[in-house]
Amino acid sequence: IATGFVVDDAIVMIENIARYIEEGEPPFQAALKGATQIGFTIISLTVSLIAVLIPLLFMSDVVGRLFREFAVTLALTILISAVVSLTLVPMMSARWLRALPDTPPRGVGGAIQRGFDRVIVRYDGWLQWVLRH
Repeated sequence: IATGFVVDDAIVMIENIARYIEEGEPPFQAALKGATQIGFTIISLTVSLIAVLIPLLFMSDVVGRLFREFAVTLALTILISAVVSLTLVPMMSARWLRALPDTPPRGVGGAIQRGFDRVIVRYDGWLQWVLRH
């Protein structure tokens, strides 16, 4: 669970920054704009996840004693994940992410991509037909 929460914040931040890079912005400007735009979302996500764990801290039963360490560990992990996602991830994205050239993929990856593209086109056709009727 903790691994999923830690990775989730970073993925949200990287996807937002990568979107701006794909739109043609320089990596540093994309990182600034993406971090500014998604920062509040990560903060609110972190606060809500920690708020879910608060009742476990106040349980005095056997269940509370069993899950107290779990709740504290998970809350600290989520908090550290938010700090890393708001600071380190945008800096590393500005340094390492680059726009990909517009060459179509080749080999096995290209074949798989073309297959997915065909599925999407067929799905879109069926969806348009269903919406018309």
